[in-house]
This record gives sequence, structure tokens and C-alpha cells, in this order.
Amino acid sequence: MARFGPGDAVHVRAAHPPGHVRTPWFVRGKRGVVARVLGEYANPEELAFNRDGLPKLPLYEVRLRQHDVWPDYDGSPRDTVVVDLYENWLEPAGEER
Repeated sequence: MARFGPGDAVHVRAAHPPGHVRTPWFVRGKRGVVARVLGEYANPEELAFNRDGLPKLPLYEVRLRQHDVWPDYDGSPRDTVVVDLYENWLEPAGEER
């Protein structure tokens, strides 16, 4: 069952584990908002090592403001980037500063 729902603020973990990782470096440590829950899927970080990928993990569409991801971004403050992230990479985010 998904821990987060649409509209929930989340923080992408700033972890740097070795091996196959599906979370882009540029969003690690950043804050975003869950746009959609995409379902549950086998953990690709486990599948990469020929393991069964279980338990399945919820996958989320997370929307992040471009200015939060790239501070020098010179486009509209409303511009966003959307990244699909597995639940093991997400934490609840506190109030926005």
C-alpha cells in the first residue's frame, strides 16, 4: 500500500548507495510533491542484481520546481520537472521554508 498520495510533500533521500540506482542525482536531497501514484512494481535496484525484487514498491510521479532542482534556472518560477521515484527513496517533507 502506498505511503504517500497526490498532493503530499516529499523529500528525496540524499543517499549515495553503490550499484544500480534508479534515482537521478539531480533530485537527491530535493523537495517535491506527489502528482500520482503509479502502482506497485518489483524493486529495480534488486532486480539489477538478479534478485526477485520483492517486496514490490509503490512508484510515484513526483513534481519538483525547476528552481529547486537547478538554482540558476532562468525560466518561469512555475516550471517543473517530473520524475518517477520509488517509495524507498522518499520521506515525508516538513513545511516549506
